[in-house]
Amino acid sequence: MVVQVLLSHLCHRVLSPSRAGLKFAVSSREDPPTCSQPDSGDEAEETQWSDDESTATLTAPEFPEFNTQVQEAINSLGGSVFPKLNWSAPRDAYWIAMNSSLKCKSLSDIFLLFKSSDFITHDFTQPFIHCNDDSPDPCIEYELVLRKWCELIPGAEFRCFVKENKLIGISQRDYTQYYDHISKQKEEICRCIQDFFKEHLQYKFLDEDFVFDIYRDSRGKVWLIDFNPFGEVTDSLLFTWEELTSENNLRGDVSEADALEQDSPAFRCTNSEVTVQPSPYLSYGLPKDFVDLSTGEDAHKLIDFLKLKRNQQEDD
Repeated sequence: MVVQVLLSHLCHRVLSPSRAGLKFAVSSREDPPTCSQPDSGDEAEETQWSDDESTATLTAPEFPEFNTQVQEAINSLGGSVFPKLNWSAPRDAYWIAMNSSLKCKSLSDIFLLFKSSDFITHDFTQPFIHCNDDSPDPCIEYELVLRKWCELIPGAEFRCFVKENKLIGISQRDYTQYYDHISKQKEEICRCIQDFFKEHLQYKFLDEDFVFDIYRDSRGKVWLIDFNPFGEVTDSLLFTWEELTSENNLRGDVSEADALEQDSPAFRCTNSEVTVQPSPYLSYGLPKDFVDLSTGEDAHKLIDFLKLKRNQQEDD
């Protein structure tokens, strides 16, 4: 088995939008833009328009220096990149791209994904939710991370959970598909990841609790893809955070003593097409009203919808 770490300085570029004078305006689907309304007692003023008056022409903001810097970085990485901010990538916004992909060739491609992503909005508005920190208002310098685009096989990606410097769980990343080779090779895959973790990451990372993503190619090489916080802001995939943070044994197939003796993490994957789960990103491509109605999250919209259906039935 060959284990190899993908060196970060060879595969991506980090740019600082703030140093380039670039500021972000952020809105989310949950918080629609507010507009000032006159008080009910005030009379609305009638605006008089004349032929001589001309409306101001709106022009899109331009960042020529930053755009040049980004394009040079993209070209140096082969012409196509995978973008992300400090923590998150706009995975929930793939639907808005022409190719339904996160593959970007220009700054405009990146902006389109970023402004359409709730994940990116979260990084701007609530980056430290579910976190405890001594600093009440930490200063954040946002960085645009561009990674060289690589065509990865989803069935070869895995997410690994580390608690107290011990690898406790491994989950298939793409649980929306059934991959026969994972079920057949899960012991070998688990052993490869364990060897990689012990050699390169255990007791070497700055925190004892963290999550890391890896890619195992067809030749058996293990590539380190990314790090994530150990907490609810990170997708637990086929686990639950209640399981991961509890003291209970994650491996239901063996006793606690056997699990400790074997020192092996719990490994979860889709065992058949029956256990395949829907993609968590599908709802992001739908209007929020539709999502709220289907999930019942907004009671007022549900009540209005039921009233509308009742009125339609009465009219019939």
